[in-house]
Amino acid sequence: MVLTQIQPSQHPLADYVHRLESGAALLVDTPQNVVEVVGILKSYGVVLDAYSNNLIYISENQFLVFFPFFKYFNGDVNTSKLFRHWWHDRINYEYAEYCMKSMFWHGGGGLDEYVGSPQFRKAIEPLIREKFKFNPVILGLHKLFPEFLPELMRVMAYYSGLGQFWRVMSDMFLDLSDRYDNGEIETITQIVQHIQDGLVAAASQPITYQVKLGDRPFNLIPKSAGLTFLMDTAVPYVEAIFFRGTPFPGTVSYNAQAYQIPLYQRDFQYGALYADPLPIGGSGIPPTQLMQDMRHFLPDYLHDIYRQTLRGEDDLRVQICQTFQKSMFCVTTAALRGLAPHPLDTEDPQQQRENRAYLEGWMNRFLTSRLLVANQ
Repeated sequence: MVLTQIQPSQHPLADYVHRLESGAALLVDTPQNVVEVVGILKSYGVVLDAYSNNLIYISENQFLVFFPFFKYFNGDVNTSKLFRHWWHDRINYEYAEYCMKSMFWHGGGGLDEYVGSPQFRKAIEPLIREKFKFNPVILGLHKLFPEFLPELMRVMAYYSGLGQFWRVMSDMFLDLSDRYDNGEIETITQIVQHIQDGLVAAASQPITYQVKLGDRPFNLIPKSAGLTFLMDTAVPYVEAIFFRGTPFPGTVSYNAQAYQIPLYQRDFQYGALYADPLPIGGSGIPPTQLMQDMRHFLPDYLHDIYRQTLRGEDDLRVQICQTFQKSMFCVTTAALRGLAPHPLDTEDPQQQRENRAYLEGWMNRFLTSRLLVANQ
């Protein structure tokens, strides 16, 4: 639909406002972009499956463990696996924790509110008492420092919440790949619609958290808390990981007097939509771990595209990161469409104006992003 009842946008990114209003995506629709996005999301889906399983394992089995040396082993510790772990012949679960900690630090949404609520504190106190009932030293420390153990459990709640979020996204991306292989997906618009449909279908899926000590269950985030997939994990994740992120060590000074990092978290622009792919592979750049993980699961058709570039395999992680950013603009498009105040194809002038204000507000945040570069 072409808007005829309101004036064209005057925003610097007006072209993208009009693209969204007409049903197109932030990423230009070309055959190569389709292949790249589907291929990278297939690889990402496999990695997210591993990340999700490990985060949920940690939340359910490593809670209140002060030195969880084997938390990345999912309960299966053996010599062969230990040597592969030391040799880094494994999934880099550290990146999953990096995302979890970024979400926890930035907060937002119902999960953030709930873990700071009296209800959550009341739910975890019996767990702490039961866990350390034969350890008077820890119980004594709990009295002296009453926020220490609850803070550990708040972090565990985020392990579980992010794990549940990624479980949905992993299945969604792998299903997208299957549909592409079956000839059902041919355009960027169809990719965005697939993701949007998946987000809508899972929107009200409850986010819960339960652990066990022996046979005794402790319901720390019950279904009655009303936490749901979309508003309490997906939206805070987009805000924390796509937009804000955290400054990568070694790329900016953490010295407060250097003023290289914004004073307020709300002004952070270190997320996936802003990050320069070129430092990928350098020390202290967390996404390097994700790109390294995804390179092991690239479909052949995408790997062949990378091999045919000027540098071939030499800058594979950088190429993966560039494609990954393209895919994240597709995911962002789906989120923007799903969260719009009204359907973007509305013909009501008032609703069109409200949608226009909504989209231009988001475009303000895209001004310094990699949007234009991704579409070159």
